[in-house]
Amino acid sequence: MQHSPILIIGKNAKTGRRVDHGLNALGYATRAVSRSTSTPFDWEEQSTWRAALEGTESAYVTFYPDLAIPTAEQTIRDFVALAEEIGLVHLVLLSGRGEAGARRAEAVLKSSRLDWNIVRSSWFMQNFNEGFMIEGILNGELILPAGAIVEPFIDIDDIADVAIAALTRPELRNRLFEVSGPHAMTFAQSAAEISRAVGYDVKYTQIPIDDFIQGLEDQGAPEGMLWLMRELFTVVFDGRNSNPTTGVEDALGRPATEFSEYISKVMATGAWDRGGMLSQA
Repeated sequence: MQHSPILIIGKNAKTGRRVDHGLNALGYATRAVSRSTSTPFDWEEQSTWRAALEGTESAYVTFYPDLAIPTAEQTIRDFVALAEEIGLVHLVLLSGRGEAGARRAEAVLKSSRLDWNIVRSSWFMQNFNEGFMIEGILNGELILPAGAIVEPFIDIDDIADVAIAALTRPELRNRLFEVSGPHAMTFAQSAAEISRAVGYDVKYTQIPIDDFIQGLEDQGAPEGMLWLMRELFTVVFDGRNSNPTTGVEDALGRPATEFSEYISKVMATGAWDRGGMLSQA
């Protein structure tokens, strides 16, 4: 029986809000925190960590901006040390496939005194409708510095379901779930599938990484985002993550969501409707 709320770091994050809603639907009490909540949590302000952690025994943790950044390992080390001191028992960490920095952060958790789970994820399908790519889709041209490398995009709803299973099923503790979609595809193939569904042309255009970064800089993107985008498209998207994994099925006993199923869900929200309001639900 649960006696304390489940801490969710990243109340407004793509996965965080889904894990929060899913746990609440199952009857679990949660404490979802972000920089703007009444009990604030800010990764860059360690003074905010203790109040968020106190009184909790388990946590789902998303790191901002990304575990790939050079400072993430030490930040996670400090956070885990405080979690151990306060008495947290179980921590579920969202991580990223193919990121050296993320692997170092994972190692910190695995070597701690906490029960742990790591959900190591592929690129989110929802980046096409909840992230920076939606503008390109609505404009009819997705412009990215990615070529013919394939990626097994994953539905974030699957990630949330795996995290919820890890948080609520003790027999799954101390396991790493590397999760992806069931099939790998290029960005061009993804754009073509979306184009067929929405009924207007969405073409894919590959541009040099320097031009892409310059465009983001011109739009006022912060330095951290520029670093992450360069790291992603020059290092992580080199083919290392092209093979689909069985993590979703291992945790849930069902296959991962197909890209076509994801498209159907987005179509129902109207997010790609050029004449309607953009939905971020």
